[in-house]
Amino acid sequence: MHRLEGKIAIVTGAGAGQGAAEARLLAELGAKVAATDIDASAVESLVDDINRTSPGSAIALHHDVAAREDWTRVMRDATDAFGQVTILVNNAGIHAHIPFEALTLEQWQETMNVNAWSVFAGIQAVVPGMREAGGGSIINIASAAVITAVGGMSVYTASKGAVDALTRGAAIELAPHNIRVNCVNPGIIQTAIVERSFSTEATLAAAASAVPLGRLGRPIDVAHVVAHLASDESWFTTGASFVVDGGASIEGGIGRVRERVAAAR
Repeated sequence: MHRLEGKIAIVTGAGAGQGAAEARLLAELGAKVAATDIDASAVESLVDDINRTSPGSAIALHHDVAAREDWTRVMRDATDAFGQVTILVNNAGIHAHIPFEALTLEQWQETMNVNAWSVFAGIQAVVPGMREAGGGSIINIASAAVITAVGGMSVYTASKGAVDALTRGAAIELAPHNIRVNCVNPGIIQTAIVERSFSTEATLAAAASAVPLGRLGRPIDVAHVVAHLASDESWFTTGASFVVDGGASIEGGIGRVRERVAAAR
């Protein structure tokens, strides 16, 4: 099934986890994908894997999302390879577990630059081409932390809150150009980062038990929502935020998860 046939996508932070799942699924559904990451070897490996299954579907690009000049180069390379970009998935981001009183200006700026400024820069980079193409879809990846506060992660929460809010502002400004802008807010997704945080089977099981659905999310669960928003199936959807967290944010949020994990340690 080629729901995304004829569409050209950029997926940032595609070297692993959610970004890798998103890039892989978009290619499977028929899109041409420029997969980018600051870890060049990781994203090259992913693209090699995608192209073994779908030859010529993807290219790998080294990308510091916080650098505007990198966005200029990535846009040029993606357009030269495939044509006008019509999908942008702003997936790249960093975690920041820093107690509020220990947070420095440098840590604040780094987190905001990578998690929030990069999204703004990416949107600015793709809009001219999307206007020429007659429209497009921008999908920003924030976090369920924007709904339920996460202690010890104030700057992370602030940066993802900025992404969530920027989505709505951009959706209104870009609607006249048929450019849709939506946001996905994942909860606890079982990636390498989560597995390092919950480093034993007991703590992983405890985290899962705190989720109403009784399980942790998978990168593909986020990717399926991204694919829907990238496709014409979401033709009338813009300025929306989609929570993908198994119901955790409506029953105790991350606090409940932390209590269960602490008891399992």
